[in-house]
Amino acid sequence: YEQNCFRKDGAPFRYISGSIHYSRVPRPAWRDRLLKMYMSGLSTVQVYVPWNYHETLPGVYDFTGNRDVEAFLDLTAELGLLVILRPGPYICAEWEMGGLPAWLLWKPDINLRTSDPAYLAAVDSWLHILLPKIKPRLYQQGGNIISVQVENEYGSYYACDNGYLRHLLGSFRALLGSEVLLFTTDSTQAEELRCGTLQGLYATVDFGPGSNVTEAFGAQRRVEPKGPLVNSEYYTGWLDYWGEAHASTSAAWVARGLEDMLQLGASINMQVVSWQRAQPPGEYMFHGGTNFAYWSGADYKDQYKPVTTSYDYDAPLSEAGDPTEKLFAIRTVISKFQPLPSGPMPPATPKYSYGQVALQKYADLLEVLDVLCPSGPIQSQFPLTFEALKQVHGFVVYHTQLPWDVPDPAMLGAPPHSICDRGYVMLQKEYQGTLERDGQTTLHVTGRAGDTLDILLENMGRISFGANTSDFKGLLGNLSLNSRPLSNWLIYPLAIDTAVQQGWPHTALPKSSSGGRVGPAFYTGTFETPGIAWDTFVKFPGWRKGLLWINGFNLGRYWTCRGPQQTLFVPGSVLHVGHPNNITVLELEGAPPTPLLHFLDRPLYNRT
Repeated sequence: YEQNCFRKDGAPFRYISGSIHYSRVPRPAWRDRLLKMYMSGLSTVQVYVPWNYHETLPGVYDFTGNRDVEAFLDLTAELGLLVILRPGPYICAEWEMGGLPAWLLWKPDINLRTSDPAYLAAVDSWLHILLPKIKPRLYQQGGNIISVQVENEYGSYYACDNGYLRHLLGSFRALLGSEVLLFTTDSTQAEELRCGTLQGLYATVDFGPGSNVTEAFGAQRRVEPKGPLVNSEYYTGWLDYWGEAHASTSAAWVARGLEDMLQLGASINMQVVSWQRAQPPGEYMFHGGTNFAYWSGADYKDQYKPVTTSYDYDAPLSEAGDPTEKLFAIRTVISKFQPLPSGPMPPATPKYSYGQVALQKYADLLEVLDVLCPSGPIQSQFPLTFEALKQVHGFVVYHTQLPWDVPDPAMLGAPPHSICDRGYVMLQKEYQGTLERDGQTTLHVTGRAGDTLDILLENMGRISFGANTSDFKGLLGNLSLNSRPLSNWLIYPLAIDTAVQQGWPHTALPKSSSGGRVGPAFYTGTFETPGIAWDTFVKFPGWRKGLLWINGFNLGRYWTCRGPQQTLFVPGSVLHVGHPNNITVLELEGAPPTPLLHFLDRPLYNRT
């Protein structure tokens, strides 16, 4: 501390690190991505642990397969990389609810990220499961974890609860011991550093290449007069929201900022995001990967802004793990300060364009509620939230009937901020249109008393940064018809992934597919690979919005009509060789006249 540096094995030491999220990379690709990071000249990787990825329900833990964090950490050690661990409990990371489990909201009045006893009890229970797995991997115990972050950018949160940080410090020390370096990360703003730091936790800062390096580290010096200079999140790229331009940043700009910091002797971790403080500070990557299934989060900045499925954001290692021009520029800068590992950079992973695959409509979603909600609907006078239904991700159908004749167009509407996040409206099973959070919240309908009204509610990802209130999902208020509330609802929480993982609808008897191409419906098809299982990208020509599964694996959301992302990444590890690959698509708004998918060997964005 007195000599303004880290010491490792008695000698002055500084790390050059990059971020990777094991939860966004399929396990078969872990070694390839880590080896490329090592060959880039990085000595260290920075790793988040998303609590909700592992404790899926209270007291129900999953550390298997893609969630085997211990296997991932063992692989980093095998490859000679050190680790900076960020176990939260809140991580941001543009991850669903910032890594906090949605089941915390089953207690609706809980105060997240504070000293609320209900919240602390859940946190302590989780830390007692996780941190004993970490302790033997600490550097002081012969492992490769050199430091552990407590919470994440807590200074940006409204609560500014010093007692909460003190509680976490006590828990981390009790479970990890007194030797490990514990630290915090915050922006360079004075107020955020005041609320996000605590005596006993080493304070570090984050900023991007647009910043004045000397000024930024000056902010760290105001809270840590001595000790090593550390930028825990040097943003190497930008952030994509649905409906906004695809982001990219100049390799030369990133390399120049990196060199400026290394010349000051700083330790650094490279991530990817906007460094304009008007944007959320975010958690971004040397290698971003993919928000498979429902794991993408959202920011709140004057409005709800859901994050794209791809978490590439112009990272040095692309979504598919390919070295980019930016990676080689960074590697060149690093080589000026320390020797690079000998040997070549591993090549890009092979890609294959499997061509076009025709799909056929299987059924409208409303025709298969018996499969998707086998326990049957819940009756309620008024709508219930996802959290009240104990539904974490995905979709819920709200069903009622028109209580009176509506011969002239009447306004079907919802109170402000009560559609969370998109509602697909069907009258007599005919699609009428979509209601949207912070968007269109009314539709005009006609009908007769007794006509069925169904609203399919979609959770687009809970807010991970920028909101001071909990992000409940579903219909949060009552729908009304010409301002008269509708009641007597049947509510169907859908378990689509459970059905698809069990082989549905490919193993089911064919449906006589009725109806047109509009509204929520399932489409199926199969394709065979020519004896290889290489990575590929799926394009959705003429499709609008929905989800894709291949062989039961949920590859995430597409939203081609809004963009910028036009393709979904398909890791080769999900494909079969020698027998058919089953494709299932849930299209929410309307399929093209000829429903087909196009497999390409590269990603597409609508602004490149």
